[in-house]
Amino acid sequence: MIRVAVIDDQALVRMGLATLLETEDDTELAGEAADGRAGVDLVRRTKPDVVLMDIRMPVLDGLAALREITSDASLADVKVIVLTTFELDEYVFEALRGGASGFVLKDSPPAELLHAIRVVADGASLLSPSVTRRVIERFSARDVPAGTPHPELDRLTEREREIVAWVATGRSNDEIAAELVVSPATVRTHVSRAMVKLHARDRAQLVVFAVQSGLTQP
Repeated sequence: MIRVAVIDDQALVRMGLATLLETEDDTELAGEAADGRAGVDLVRRTKPDVVLMDIRMPVLDGLAALREITSDASLADVKVIVLTTFELDEYVFEALRGGASGFVLKDSPPAELLHAIRVVADGASLLSPSVTRRVIERFSARDVPAGTPHPELDRLTEREREIVAWVATGRSNDEIAAELVVSPATVRTHVSRAMVKLHARDRAQLVVFAVQSGLTQP
């Protein structure tokens, strides 16, 4: 059973998400909160598997709440999906940098939202190639100065560096395996080792670290 906490200041959104979660056999509502501060308290108290987090909220906004959750060692297993109203939301980039496992649009079909929850709960991340491209563009344009590699970058082997660069394109393990003519299991192993060495919470954060360190495919 995947336990999901819903943090959103709109009562109708919370009600809709709660109803959706309760209708599925493998998901349940761990609790809900109407602002970021109450949301962080809820997460600390219930330790859900996945958090659906709005960004614009009173008392404590979603980005600040996200950072509190991802910086708390006791919540290391909690995954956060950011809810946004449109794909170009300027806060999405900061959410990914803050440790979010991905994001979904609030008006996404129910099946898409449930898929996102299951993917993230399974330890993967929800980061489409289009989102990855925007992350790269924002890093290149203004967010991160040149020459600021991750401090643990030297711990990666050459093969790990290569695969991390492929991860930064938004491709899946299967797609990377096809490009490199290796097995998906081999790619998965290298990705897992790179995440451990770079202290990445998940694949989404690994993409951010890769771009920041200049490990991207042309």
